[in-house]
Amino acid sequence: MSIPDWVYDAIFYQIFPDRFRNGDPSNDPPVALPWNACATPKGFHGGDLAGVTQGLDYLLDLGINAIYLNPIFLAASNHRYDTMDYYRIDPKLGTLDDFLTLIREAHRRNMRVILDGVFNHTGRGFFAFADILENQEHSPYQDWYHIHHFPVDAYTSGELKDYVGWWGIKSLPKLNTDTPAVRKYLLRVARHWMEQGADGWRLDVPNEIDDDAFWAEFRQVVRETNAQAYLLGEIWEASPRWVSEGHFDGLMNYPLREGVIALLKGEIQVSQFRTHMEVLLAHYSLEQALAMYNPLGTHDTARIYTVLDGQIALLRLAYLIQFAFPGVPAVYYGDEVGLAGGKDPDCRRTFPWDPQRWKMEIFEWVQQLTAARKAMRALRRGEFASLFVDDAGGVYAFSRQSTDDLAVAVIHARGEVQEILLPLKGAWKSGQKVRDWMSGAEMQVEADGLRLSLQPYQGMLLHAAD
Repeated sequence: MSIPDWVYDAIFYQIFPDRFRNGDPSNDPPVALPWNACATPKGFHGGDLAGVTQGLDYLLDLGINAIYLNPIFLAASNHRYDTMDYYRIDPKLGTLDDFLTLIREAHRRNMRVILDGVFNHTGRGFFAFADILENQEHSPYQDWYHIHHFPVDAYTSGELKDYVGWWGIKSLPKLNTDTPAVRKYLLRVARHWMEQGADGWRLDVPNEIDDDAFWAEFRQVVRETNAQAYLLGEIWEASPRWVSEGHFDGLMNYPLREGVIALLKGEIQVSQFRTHMEVLLAHYSLEQALAMYNPLGTHDTARIYTVLDGQIALLRLAYLIQFAFPGVPAVYYGDEVGLAGGKDPDCRRTFPWDPQRWKMEIFEWVQQLTAARKAMRALRRGEFASLFVDDAGGVYAFSRQSTDDLAVAVIHARGEVQEILLPLKGAWKSGQKVRDWMSGAEMQVEADGLRLSLQPYQGMLLHAAD
């Protein structure tokens, strides 16, 4: 399968549009909450596409070169996973011109933008479902959904019995992609937004459209329109099937996040973490592993800052693993400044644009890592190998090696000083000077390896000194 080359060099930033930046107050809903008010399941805060455009230089400064936007099409909710019109930008987010401006300005900065494709279910206001509610058994669109019986009631409280809804939710009726007209409609949508300049799709719950033929056709249509489009599947577990021919280029690599959290919260030993990482990578070819989307948090998880109890040292280790591990690192908006938040809706707080509220230690650390990833080909294209595991000392080291570059990540997940001899297995020869990208410290390789004195919870990213 052919993965777009730019994906290997990408550093993604996920944006929940209503909560990132309010660039045009004129499109705010009249019931908009104050920007810094608590996030609620139904409240709107006024973030929009103009705000994303205004934030591009901030993202560029952070080192970002790709954006994943949560849904932007007309919908009733602030999350917009209940689409009412796939061809219309939600007016609360702006206009088609605002979208085209965002695409143009992003591309001018060599940044890519992928969209959230919610094709498993719609909102109740989508034209086909609205027609069913109006015309019931006389609706020409009844085979667009999974109707159990008529009359269909989508609003009365109580258990969903009349049709299939996503996870039994009445406001999210599930489309019937076995119906040719539905497939044709969705493929037209996919093509349309590629033609408008989008750089790919993140596909919401694609495993619930368990149809290889549909996804093969979807891939073909998208790639015919944009040969460099990235297709990302929201699959929560390791699954080679979904990155096989006719499916996606990468998956949302939640198993990596789970392993990192378990390690840093002391739930597993470093040897168990190594096994977890190696088993995860064993599912994929190197090409596939390098195209995985590696998040520490998303709109569906608690914030990494909160999960790790605001411990800056642990957060630094988490980001170091994320950026050094094979795959595409993905920052959830606000995580880079220490935005806190529990589960939905708390993980969808507004971005704090007052720099005095930022945890600069995190921002600068992420900034260093984005620079490292751009400077070191090994981090973008290199093969992975475990180098050192010490359960007693809480130390794990792994390498990334390409044909012309080598980087070594060292993770010390304990609260005491640890002295180690890091065997390099011939990767760097005796006498080679090595620099820790994160601290700037230089050291020299000895005949039997590299001697390191690790401070509590220290992370290193080692690279040959110039």
